[in-house]
Amino acid sequence: MQALCFLRNGTRWAWGLFIVCLGLLGAPLAAEAGTMFKLPTRGGVVTTLFWEPAANAKATLLLFPGGGGGFGKVEEGRATSGNFLVRSAPLFVAKGFNVAIFGRPSDLRELDYTDRTSEAHMADVRKVLDFIKTRSDAPVWLVGTSRGTISATAAAIHLQGEVAGLVLTSSVVSYNKPGAVPKQDLAAIKVPVLVLHHEKDACPLCRPYEVPAILRGLKNASVKKLVMVQGGENPTGDPCEAFHWHGFIGMEQEAVDIITDWIARPVE
Repeated sequence: MQALCFLRNGTRWAWGLFIVCLGLLGAPLAAEAGTMFKLPTRGGVVTTLFWEPAANAKATLLLFPGGGGGFGKVEEGRATSGNFLVRSAPLFVAKGFNVAIFGRPSDLRELDYTDRTSEAHMADVRKVLDFIKTRSDAPVWLVGTSRGTISATAAAIHLQGEVAGLVLTSSVVSYNKPGAVPKQDLAAIKVPVLVLHHEKDACPLCRPYEVPAILRGLKNASVKKLVMVQGGENPTGDPCEAFHWHGFIGMEQEAVDIITDWIARPVE
């Protein structure tokens, strides 16, 4: 089922509002599969969100995909993007975690590097975070991959006290890019942080040898850990895209297990 909220022509405005209100009251809009929402986040702007709950969830994972953002079409209750986090969403749910995937705001065709640390983006993230907390009282962890690590890091810095922890996968570490994770105010982050990276990641913006700079910047995180992984198979296409080592191709379950097991017990 797809809920399209706040439609603006004639009586459909009221119906869209009714759907949002049901969501805020926690009505069961989706039992077995995921639901797409369009949430009002700023004046005249709506942001898409994919939500898939797990029974007796251990935590809620707010996922930030890479590239220009978004999660693709929603078909039969599943988001269709090939992004590592999006295609792994069912694996997270199977492990007992709610999945919330941040999409895109209606005023942007894509979330570029500078967009992901902007005040507007943080306002959108806050509204989305507020909404998912009405769906579940489970603690919320921010999880980003590739360009999404910029968003997740910025949100962890700006939403102090609102989230339980942070997971960064295939992080953007090149100082040539605005918002690169090591360039942000990492010392402001106090929650547990897991950094997961493939040792063969060939994306020039995410070189493995630069990743330890993230750990050095996390001076005040309660717990921090870097995990460099091997494995996977059959990388194809652009080394900065989802089906190369950068996207943990062929080892999605292993990557999900590392993330979820560490969230359950964050240790150095």
